[in-house]
Amino acid sequence: MAHRRTNPNTFRHSQELRQNPTEAETFLWQALRMRQLENIRFRRQHAIGPFIVDFCAPRHKIIIELDGGQHHDQAQYDAERTSYLKERGFCVLRFWNSEVMRDRDAVIQAILGVIEGKIGAYQKE
Repeated sequence: MAHRRTNPNTFRHSQELRQNPTEAETFLWQALRMRQLENIRFRRQHAIGPFIVDFCAPRHKIIIELDGGQHHDQAQYDAERTSYLKERGFCVLRFWNSEVMRDRDAVIQAILGVIEGKIGAYQKE
């Protein structure tokens, strides 16, 4: 099956990443999976163009990225990537792995705030 949103190599790499999540990704995924937040379907390690995002709710155009220590050294890459995704209409939320591990509930509340804002915007249209 052809995947129009990305190339086959990126798609295969996303499948590999799904099989080896970080501890923070696993911990947050427990709260996002199976439509637990506002009945919104999130995907893990979702390929978009040349990039793979940690979590994505495609229908609501929400991306959640978890950053570890390596992201201190790749700020330029992250900025370009975020710009690419925002140009395509996505809202990109970034959290540190340590934030997720220390206070997942606060991270969930921040995500819910964005979701509720987007749902409210849909209802006004």
